Order: sequence, then C-alpha cells, then structure tokens
Amino acid sequence: MATPLMEMDNIKKNFGPVIALGGVSFDVFAGECHCLLGDNGAGKSTFIKTMSGVHKPTGGVIRVNGKEVSFATPRDAMTAGIATVYQDLAMIPLMSVTRNFWMGREPRKGFGPFKWIDFKTAHRITFEEMARMGINLREADQAVGTLSGGERQSVAIARAVHFGAKVLILDEPTSALGVRQTSNVLATIDRVRKAGIGVVFITHNVRHAMAVGDRFTVLNRGQTHGTAKRGDIKPEELQDLMAGGQELAELEGSLGGTI
Repeated sequence: MATPLMEMDNIKKNFGPVIALGGVSFDVFAGECHCLLGDNGAGKSTFIKTMSGVHKPTGGVIRVNGKEVSFATPRDAMTAGIATVYQDLAMIPLMSVTRNFWMGREPRKGFGPFKWIDFKTAHRITFEEMARMGINLREADQAVGTLSGGERQSVAIARAVHFGAKVLILDEPTSALGVRQTSNVLATIDRVRKAGIGVVFITHNVRHAMAVGDRFTVLNRGQTHGTAKRGDIKPEELQDLMAGGQELAELEGSLGGTI
C-alpha cells in the first residue's frame, strides 16, 4: 500500500480547557484531492493551522512520507513541502502579478553586491506557470488587483506549486466566488492533482467538494465522522454528516416541519 504524503494521526489540540480538536486522523496521497468538510465552528481553521505549523498539536503524531515530524513554525512545514493557500491569499493588490508570484524570491542577475532582479526571466516564468493553471495573462506586470477572485486564487496556487509544494492545503478557495470563477478554481485544483500533488481541500460546500474530491472526511465539533471515497457516499449524506442531520431532523420536528 502506498505511503501517504502527509498523515495526521489522532491529532489533539487544546487551548487551555477548550478542546478544539479531539483526536482527528486524516491523510492525503500523491495525486489525490482529499476534501475536509465542516460547518462553521467545526474546527477546520485549527486543523489547518496545526497541519501547516502555526499551532503545535497537544497530542498525536504528524508524518510526512511516513516519517514523524514536528513543525515549530510554518517555515518548517513549507520546507517539508506543505504549502497553505489561505482565504486572504496574502497578496498586495497594487503590485504586479509577477511581484506577487515571487514575493521577494525573484531571480537575480549580476554578482556580489551588484545584483538586480531579472524581470525578463521572472515575467516568463510567471506567464508559463499561470498558463499551466489555465490562466492567460494580458501582461505579467499588470496589477494583481485587476484579476478576478478566481484568477488570484490561481496565482496563489501556481506560486505554491512552483516553489515545491508536495501537499497543497486550500482554505475555502471558492467561498467568495461566483459560478464562473469557482469553475476556474476547481479546474485548477484538478490540474494540480493530476500533476501528482496531494490536495487538501477545506470547504463547507458539498457540491464543490463532490466536483473534484477523491475522498471526503467530515469534521464536526473537533471530531471526524469518518472518511468516504468518491462513489461511496451521496451529497445529501455528506450534508447531513456535516451539518448534523439528526439535530436538523429534531429541530424540524419541533417546528412542525417548516425547515
């Protein structure tokens, strides 16, 4: 059996007396999109931050390529090939697509103290990487703020892939997008998965998850409610697990079936 690119084994995270994660297990394989679904307050944000090195787990084990690891900082996670694209994207709207893509890691020419940014190479690589994600830029030095929300998501994803991501964690990438932009982002996720990168797709939208997911894990109140493969579970069943189907049924009964 193949070894997961990343494995979270019985992860616990407490903030004082508050239990944010109560023993969550989750893994992702190369070329797979594993969707983590949960409603607001389910523990998704804590899980992401624990997975990406922002928080240290209170208990449990994190493994990368089968080896136990401990991330002291997000930089440790990035060095191990774990990249996270957050909802805010960490982009500067008035800066060019190229500068946002490289973020201080631009290729340089010259020698010693006499070095300058090689914009020709930087623009070329930016164009190529964006084209791989299905985005054709007008020009690489256009302000990133002129791009649509979906295109900005693709810039952030392309940036992470270019700089060596083996596991890509996407935090609600479609939450604030329209139909067309959402379609573009889902297509980008599919391209990344087919390139052999493991994708962790965090979302509360069952339809978006079903469009690209290979496996689905539901998180509810800091606990996982099982994992299902594509074809083994219906969207309605996922929605019930995510939102608490029994609780909704009881509420509907108490309100006389008005939900």
